[in-house]
Amino acid sequence: MNDVPEAATPPPPTGYRAVWQRVKSHPLARVGPGLITGAADDDPSGIATYSQAGAQFGFDMLWTMPLCYPLMSAIQYMCACIGRTTGRGLAANIKVAFPPLVLKGVVLALLVANTLNIAADLTAMGEAGALVTGIDRHVMTAVFVTITLLLQIFVPYDRYVFFLKWLTLSLLAYVAVLFVVRVPWGQVALHTFIPRFKPDAAAAAVVVAIFGTTISPYLFFWQASEEVEDMEAGREAGLVKNPAAAPKELRRIRWDTWSGMFYSDLVAFFIILATAVTLHTAGVTNIQTAAQAASALRPLAGEFAFLFFTVGIVGVGLLAVPVLAGSGAYALADSMGWRYGLGRKLSDAPGFYAVIASSVLAALVLQYSPIDPMKGLFWSAVINGVVAVPLMAVIILLVSKKSVMGPFTASRTIVVLGWIATAIMGAAAVRMLIPG
Repeated sequence: MNDVPEAATPPPPTGYRAVWQRVKSHPLARVGPGLITGAADDDPSGIATYSQAGAQFGFDMLWTMPLCYPLMSAIQYMCACIGRTTGRGLAANIKVAFPPLVLKGVVLALLVANTLNIAADLTAMGEAGALVTGIDRHVMTAVFVTITLLLQIFVPYDRYVFFLKWLTLSLLAYVAVLFVVRVPWGQVALHTFIPRFKPDAAAAAVVVAIFGTTISPYLFFWQASEEVEDMEAGREAGLVKNPAAAPKELRRIRWDTWSGMFYSDLVAFFIILATAVTLHTAGVTNIQTAAQAASALRPLAGEFAFLFFTVGIVGVGLLAVPVLAGSGAYALADSMGWRYGLGRKLSDAPGFYAVIASSVLAALVLQYSPIDPMKGLFWSAVINGVVAVPLMAVIILLVSKKSVMGPFTASRTIVVLGWIATAIMGAAAVRMLIPG
């Protein structure tokens, strides 16, 4: 009998490659764009909004989170379906289905709002970094800007996106705060499911701010484009060209989006709760920044609560700033017909990466300008609130068009939730523009 030599088994990877193989096999690597999108929703400016809600009204704003959850999930689910079904980003689909003026107006407003929002987030990150390290906040801000730009431009997409997924764990810092303070859970449950607040101008303004920071246009563009990125990384076609993959992919998108938004919504709930049981109880009712909320926690809840809150600001900021910059870059590149994608090298998509760098660097310049970053945040919220309404209507129309989605148009339940969210955001936008 002739012995047939067995094929040589390649040696197992060692060193850096071995570590990376273990990282890629982690369950977190298989989580889709929904987790990153949801976590980025709780950015430092959002943390400031939720902190103000808890500090000013105590438990009386907890009910907003259960209300926001199905509405934000429905819109993000639509965006994910648009990207995965068509194989194109949100802006590219708007370009095909609507007049050019619609696309130009949306993209311009998105870029302006995102830059202002990035500036506010970088301010909060710099202040939080300064609180922990004692280093000047401008120096810390510059450090964070450098980190985010280097990661987005030079780190390959599959590694970079996994880094973002790990950063979502930083949001658990706000859950940890509740372990070092006393929480009256009976009252919490009562206020969560039975709204108790005076519908005056101050309460209305906070409700508007909560909805404005929770349902934001930049998340729409990011999630649709990340579905396209994941699809291209796996060398897959859109569902209109590969309908056999639809059942599996639509189930994944549904689970990924609704679980990602649940994570986001739950963390926002805990931020409101943490500041309600600490700051509001102690009579601290006016919070302007996330870093201010962290500082106020130190004498009330102790050093651990302060550190948890502060580290969370930096961690989620490192997650949110790339999402803000990336969403604008996706939108502009799509509308201009440029090559784009975090999976491409700098030389393959120079325009795309130029938009990312310009947005972040412009936001950094605002740190040294006379413009108050909190006023910038206010105006970004106003722009987002105004742009979100027609954009949400456009998204609902897109997922309802067979010419766009083929046989994979959205269900009636999702469409109804989308229109409810649009109506609420419309009312919020009107209220935001009314003084007093």
